[in-house]
Amino acid sequence: MGDKKSVILFGGTGFVGRKIASMLVSEGYIVVIPTRSLVYAKALSVLPTVRAIELDIHDPGQLYQLMASTKNCAGVINLVGVLHDSPGVPYGKNFSKNHVVLTQNIIQAMSLNHIKRLLHMSALGADAKGASMYQRSKGDAENLVRQSDLDWTIFRPSVIFGQDDSFINLFKKISKITPIIPLAGYHARFQPVSVRNVAQVFVQTLVQPGTIHQAYDLGGPKIYSLSELVRFAGKLAGRSPLIIPLSKGLGYLQAFCMEKLPGPTLMSRDNVTSMLIDNILQGEGNVIKDQFGLDVESIEGLLL
Repeated sequence: MGDKKSVILFGGTGFVGRKIASMLVSEGYIVVIPTRSLVYAKALSVLPTVRAIELDIHDPGQLYQLMASTKNCAGVINLVGVLHDSPGVPYGKNFSKNHVVLTQNIIQAMSLNHIKRLLHMSALGADAKGASMYQRSKGDAENLVRQSDLDWTIFRPSVIFGQDDSFINLFKKISKITPIIPLAGYHARFQPVSVRNVAQVFVQTLVQPGTIHQAYDLGGPKIYSLSELVRFAGKLAGRSPLIIPLSKGLGYLQAFCMEKLPGPTLMSRDNVTSMLIDNILQGEGNVIKDQFGLDVESIEGLLL
């Protein structure tokens, strides 16, 4: 395996990361996945050229050592992202740590080790002056990448769907539990993009010099309102939930109550703020098809 090229994949144990790791392996790469516990990488251990390494990605010294010890590195992929945080200005500690500071540390470690190629996962709507903390932290991270001296490419997907996604599946589970779903942001518009399309674009980009210093908005073939997506999730669950649209004020109240519940946060006030802006592609065409020559997959494929 000495002459194989390596890719360092941050966030490799997540929903999108697992798909990208699998595709990179099939393309002949050694995939180095740093993780805080090897338990999280267990499902990937069956892939022949995946090398999971236990370390703290938030420790700059460990980041430096990881990159220094990775031979023949073709590039670094940063998929790390979180959806929730406590209120803060311009955003909370969680968004700062995972979106902004980590991105800065990755850029620094790459520069010190003369690794040039960075593929960075952002989000549609990312904006340093955005309405939500999530959008602002993603926007600040993007600006760090753009200002670096690296050969970067940025991806800004709408909501990503697939068999194991946390979006459609969340509403699928809720549909099984209750026949009535009070819904904040019911009119918000999304353009769901398949995890396979996202992974294909990342892997292609690694070897396409023309994608350097480009940012790509990624979306599927169709636009849906949140209420349409919830109905679709109900259909997947064999249910027909009754959706009760909530006003903005009631939506924030619902989200506030959900923030206080024990267990993982399902919806936060910051999520509601993010949904005030449509999460859709601007202009004509679709880069997945037009730039990368791929068939753009629709959520209806989940019904098959």
